[in-house]
Amino acid sequence: MFWTSWFLALLAVILAWPVPLLLARAGWTARSPFTAMVLWQAIALAGGLSMIGAMLAFGLVPLGGNLISGLKNLLGILLGGSTGERLEFWHAFALSAAALLLAHLLFTLLLTYARIRKQRRRHRELLDLLSSPATGRPGTVVINHDAPVAYCLPGGSRSVTVLSDGLMNMLEPDELRAVLIHENAHLAQRHHLLLWAFAAWRSALPWLPTSRLAQRSVNSLIEMLADDVALESVDRSTLVKAIALVASGSALLPASELVNGGADRIDTPETTSARLGRLLKPAPVLSRNAQLLVLAGSVLLLAVPTALLIVPGLLG
Repeated sequence: MFWTSWFLALLAVILAWPVPLLLARAGWTARSPFTAMVLWQAIALAGGLSMIGAMLAFGLVPLGGNLISGLKNLLGILLGGSTGERLEFWHAFALSAAALLLAHLLFTLLLTYARIRKQRRRHRELLDLLSSPATGRPGTVVINHDAPVAYCLPGGSRSVTVLSDGLMNMLEPDELRAVLIHENAHLAQRHHLLLWAFAAWRSALPWLPTSRLAQRSVNSLIEMLADDVALESVDRSTLVKAIALVASGSALLPASELVNGGADRIDTPETTSARLGRLLKPAPVLSRNAQLLVLAGSVLLLAVPTALLIVPGLLG
């Protein structure tokens, strides 16, 4: 378990700094946003598992050859069935740090979920007062605002897509259809769950490059995924114009919860630029073999720390 702890610590450092930096700058992610999304999730999960696992493995060195036997002996100590004489100060410190980090991550995840639910509930109450149903468009409401606004508000069976008068007056029918398909794709693919997880990750570890870069990249990738769904029904030029017109209204939006607080996504100029760039200069989709290689690497990222902790004697 001693060498396992050091290997996991090294893996945690690699996944916390150079890997997210390289992936954030990689050009292939726009060619296969789904594959890139899976890799980001694997990096975040494997990074967290490696951080906790490194401390846990070091702390359990005197108690067993793997995680299961070590935890079993630790439980015996906690229940008073055996003494903790074998645990030195640094082992106990590492175990305490692992427990605190795990508790911190879980607590932040739940706290972020509660905060997002509260924001959505408040926003829905405002929509109920200040919006009206869109004629002929179930699940869509309209707010009275001159700026072009479009977003979706997740809520299970109560999920809605929100449009502004300004947007509907500005867009042609095909362009408006592209916007609606795009927003509905976010709801259908449950993108808000991904955003919740990465928002919690960043809140828990704001100093970690992985959390900051992952949230920004995932936000961009889900927009590209929704664009790809829209491209199945509208042509490329229509979607480009719709994106540009919606983005043009961002600078006009006041600091109002009604027009800013409904979406979990953050449409930054960088995200808009990346979306328009891949549509205006489309690159070939990442080859099937390359996608399989990335997906296999994602599985391996999660499998390696898990195997090191559970299987006895892999590194000692």
